[in-house]
Amino acid sequence: MVSDERPSPEGPATFREVFAQREYRAVFAANTLTWVGDYVARAAVTLLVYRETESVALSAAAFAVSYLPWLVGGPLLATIAERHRFRQVMVICDLIRMALMLLVAVPGMPVPVILALLFATTLANPPSQAARSALLPLILPGDRLVVGLSVNSSVGQAAQVVGYLLGAAVATVNPTAALLMNAGAFALSAVLVRLGVRDRPPAMTSAHRSHLLRETAAGFQMVFQTPVLRAIAVLVFSAMLFSIVPEGLAAAWANEHAGENMDPGLAQAVIMAATPTGFILGGLIIGRTVAPARRLLLLRPLAVIAPLALVPALLDPPPVVVALLAAVSGFAVAGLLPTANGLFVQALPDGFRARAFGVMATGVQVIQGAAVLVTGLLAERFPIPLVVGLWSIAGVMLMSLVVLRWPDERTVAASVEIARAASTATDGTIGPARGSQDGSSDESGPGHVGPGRPRHAVP
Repeated sequence: MVSDERPSPEGPATFREVFAQREYRAVFAANTLTWVGDYVARAAVTLLVYRETESVALSAAAFAVSYLPWLVGGPLLATIAERHRFRQVMVICDLIRMALMLLVAVPGMPVPVILALLFATTLANPPSQAARSALLPLILPGDRLVVGLSVNSSVGQAAQVVGYLLGAAVATVNPTAALLMNAGAFALSAVLVRLGVRDRPPAMTSAHRSHLLRETAAGFQMVFQTPVLRAIAVLVFSAMLFSIVPEGLAAAWANEHAGENMDPGLAQAVIMAATPTGFILGGLIIGRTVAPARRLLLLRPLAVIAPLALVPALLDPPPVVVALLAAVSGFAVAGLLPTANGLFVQALPDGFRARAFGVMATGVQVIQGAAVLVTGLLAERFPIPLVVGLWSIAGVMLMSLVVLRWPDERTVAASVEIARAASTATDGTIGPARGSQDGSSDESGPGHVGPGRPRHAVP
């Protein structure tokens, strides 16, 4: 039986141990392909729509449409993954996205049809990502899960950079070729998952199903009515509320404050790349070199450091310094997220993996979008350094309150034990206190619910 115990106080799991898992290698390779392919396609579609219409608004709409499914029905779509075999969900979603991207690549396709096809393509993202998230703890036991999540997060950030650069380069010459690359990535991903991942029964059997809306609501109840899960959700949402701001305001910040020594375009690129870079370093360094017990101790200070690192923006530093501040903030967020994810999945009954992921991913999308929108509106009336600095000071106060109210070790342990008991129950009750179980002998680990970043890959 795969262990789902809390991280041991000994040294952390190694990359070798994580990648020794054959199924993880298949999922990792498939995810990396689709992440890069997605960002290639976004760069290509944005350019294609702009060339067809010469409209900045429509070009931006082509970029933004990929986030709409999470906002309009993320938790509901993620609940679908709970009803079916995880491998089946992932393969079917990849094939659907492949077919739709092939249609987008047809020369001469009208822009409204392109936008509709893009929206339809991204409807497959929530169930696919929810199934993958619920599958990971079944593959990676113990601390290997935390290290695996760190690897996924860091590679997701790198995939964004590589995908945008590759997509822009290819799309400039031939946008259709870039779209075909994305379709090919989905096809190869489906093959990798089908051949490399073991088939498992659904987390929720047909006998335990109720109305889809009721099942989705039960996911919200599980997250927000369970004290430990609620505390983790508040921590994650709060971290996202502040760390995204430099990236979201980078264009305006660079053009208004670049000065004579740096080109505004370069300044924007440096600021936007800083948070992902810090995120990559934080996830890999803390996830690999810090012992599990010490990661738990670092969770609280890292939560405060994330907004605190951005407070010096009040002094209106040059873009390079802004980028360094953003990188420190990203480092802190990447350091706390895998630990928070690890605690979350262990306090979560098996039958709620995909639904809880939908709740968390949607919440992060909304939180980050709202943070950029609000700070952007404030920056219309006040200087950007003042807005970011004061916003970050508010973040320090909020995070201080969050960590002060963080549940103690005994409460966390009790919540994990309750979730473990619910996961091994055989009655399949659907509700905030229990989860359904498929009864397989080696799949006792709970599912990962990881925050996704609107402009980065979901871990």
